[in-house]
Amino acid sequence: MLDLVMLVDDSDTDNFISSRIIELTEFAARVETKKSGKTALEYLSANSGNMDNIPNLIFLDINMPIVNGFVFLYEYEQLSESIRSKSKIVVLSSSDNKRDIDRMLDNRFVIKFITKPLSEEALEEIKTLAVK
Repeated sequence: MLDLVMLVDDSDTDNFISSRIIELTEFAARVETKKSGKTALEYLSANSGNMDNIPNLIFLDINMPIVNGFVFLYEYEQLSESIRSKSKIVVLSSSDNKRDIDRMLDNRFVIKFITKPLSEEALEEIKTLAVK
């Protein structure tokens, strides 16, 4: 079980479904939910001195207003090495745009792309990647 995962998605419904699946499968002890890339980045920066509040895994949506998934990843690269080495990123999106998917997977911090909704099967796959 991971200590902490973060959901970054502007959809309350998707966040609710993902949180419930994470809780029911005991995938993580805590779930931190952020409704925008901006608030997620602010959270990570504000907690940079407390690694217990830095997630092991970040589930990131691509299509969000203001700070989308691509902008988030660009800004994420500016964060401290301690944050980047602890948090792995899984893109969780409804996008089926091949160019978006390839672009996300080309980012060195992204370990997997999953199509919404999050499922128990997807979490099983991620488990092996997240503990490396």
